[in-house]
Amino acid sequence: MFKPVLYRERFIPKELHLLNDDIILRCDEVLIVTSWKAFKEKPYLSYGQSCYYLKKGYKVSKFYTPTGEFHCWYCDIVTYTYKEESNSLIVSDLLADVVIYPSGEMRVLDLDELVEAHNKGLIDTDLLKKSLLSLNRLLSDIHTCGIDVLGRPIDDALHQ
Repeated sequence: MFKPVLYRERFIPKELHLLNDDIILRCDEVLIVTSWKAFKEKPYLSYGQSCYYLKKGYKVSKFYTPTGEFHCWYCDIVTYTYKEESNSLIVSDLLADVVIYPSGEMRVLDLDELVEAHNKGLIDTDLLKKSLLSLNRLLSDIHTCGIDVLGRPIDDALHQ
């Protein structure tokens, strides 16, 4: 995979969005690191960077405010589909999220949406299980090595 075209797929609301403004800073078979601007700026989110852990089923992002202040770590549970013929990578958001604030407070979000998506047939049981197992892996990795270590590839890519 050589700097693929990135897409974000969501189930709630159902959408597929081309991430044509994302800048790929690193790309290999294990990690993709990007820098991006928010689709719609908010008081807590203007831009950031993300590290896609292709083998682990999650994405770790740093969120920054419009004034450039670090706001939080935002971790998405995702799955990936690579299409070789178009060199495109579809990143499907599996709904569960983990947010870690500078204070150290950590919140797990949107498990209700995960159940809703399954109940409505938007995701099947296999994707539900995959989401929960990836969430467990992420929480274990955060506990074992810390969010700063998981985010280190972002800092490394920015300083190259």
